[in-house]
Amino acid sequence: MKKQFVKVAVGGTFDELHRGHKTLLLKAFDVGEHVLIGLCSDEFVKKLGKPHEVAPYNHRLRDLKVFLQERGWLERAAIVSLDDPYGPTLVNGRIEALIVSRETEPVAREINKRRKTASLSPLHIVTIDMVPSENHSPIYTTRIRKGEMDREGHLLGQRKSV
Repeated sequence: MKKQFVKVAVGGTFDELHRGHKTLLLKAFDVGEHVLIGLCSDEFVKKLGKPHEVAPYNHRLRDLKVFLQERGWLERAAIVSLDDPYGPTLVNGRIEALIVSRETEPVAREINKRRKTASLSPLHIVTIDMVPSENHSPIYTTRIRKGEMDREGHLLGQRKSV
């Protein structure tokens, strides 16, 4: 079946690969024939100032590859290290669309502003809603790391220290 776009891009830390991340990736592979996945480098993660520990890049890369392989998507994916929020989107004229969550949509708009300055055409922005947990609040890695929920968004009774 022909996809809406030939090449799309998606990015993130993908720490504690959870249902929200998987939904984002599902959308990317649903609309794109080829998916460029930007995975935040360890150095970039430090700059983000996350309020919790983040697994090392090689662990997050492994988990991502396992997920893609299980779905038969690995051959359609290219994974690149991200050292900033923009990655190859400011130099690659072949990317047609960005797949983002509602929370990261402002970054996609900023990418399009910077692309215009670089004389690149704007990217289509495909936005998905945040994936809700059992109590209807979004699934976040921070909440998983705190022991509030599991990777599927099921609430847990016991909290772990961060």
